Amino acid sequence: MKNLSQTLALRARIIQAVRQYFTDQGFIEVQTPLLVRAPAPERNIRTFSVNQGGAKGRLFLIPSPELNMKRLLAQGLDKIFQLGPVFRMEERGRFHLPEFTMLEWYRTGADYNRLMKDCESLLTAICLAMDLDQRNIPWNGRGIDMSPPFPRLTVEQAFFDLAGWTPGPAPDPDRFDMDLVACVEPGLPDDRPVFLMDYPASMASLARLKPGRTDVAERVELYCAGLELANGFTELTDPEEQAERFREELLARRGRGLEEYPWPEDFLNALSAMPPCAGMALGIDRLVMLLTNSSEIDQVVAFPPEET
Repeated sequence: MKNLSQTLALRARIIQAVRQYFTDQGFIEVQTPLLVRAPAPERNIRTFSVNQGGAKGRLFLIPSPELNMKRLLAQGLDKIFQLGPVFRMEERGRFHLPEFTMLEWYRTGADYNRLMKDCESLLTAICLAMDLDQRNIPWNGRGIDMSPPFPRLTVEQAFFDLAGWTPGPAPDPDRFDMDLVACVEPGLPDDRPVFLMDYPASMASLARLKPGRTDVAERVELYCAGLELANGFTELTDPEEQAERFREELLARRGRGLEEYPWPEDFLNALSAMPPCAGMALGIDRLVMLLTNSSEIDQVVAFPPEET
């Protein structure tokens, strides 16, 4: 088992390889605020708030840099990435931290198919930089073949094969989440990365619907050895449709007794100027777990939350 100093040195090499890959691909690294006035009102995500006092109200620690990165696309940037901390409440466990490191990237003129190719190329570049055998990455007593192309599986087919039902465009979210965790994720290949794609329309509030279909959205998640590594989509660029989606998400949050976030007006105002694009978010800590043969996320960070 590696000691902490060895693991942190490998983590630094992985992050360096990530930055080198995107720089070589012509991306610009950006740094957007960690504190925002209005996070995306997604029904299942909670973040931490900071009280400024007086009339200024509160700010929120970002659960993702997504909204501000898209505002940069609307201002004319075309290939950008950000690497840094994000924050989510009630995320703690073997694979979860309330503060974790996220890589997020966007490219204009692209859809989620290009994001899948990005993931394959990025992992290849990291393995090469780390002198790892991409066809046999050891993790938890087994070998993982990370050589591309990665298999692609639709949510519809995965649920039919592994959970015995087809979700449709607006499945019951509790049943969907329960069967995703209990049936689908354990049934995915444990020795290969796999893309799970084409989520029900109601499960992707910021994603474009698939052309010619109204029941599924162009959302994709990358799984590897049972771990969700990345989540991305072909971005929705219609401000009116996005506003309607946000209203639905706010109603869902209210129904779950969750805090209602302020309306993301600045983002919606910028959306009409955003070109067609696609974006992906990848959890760096989980990737470091896989590439350093670490069984828990606490083993790949300098200080777990309980030690800060």
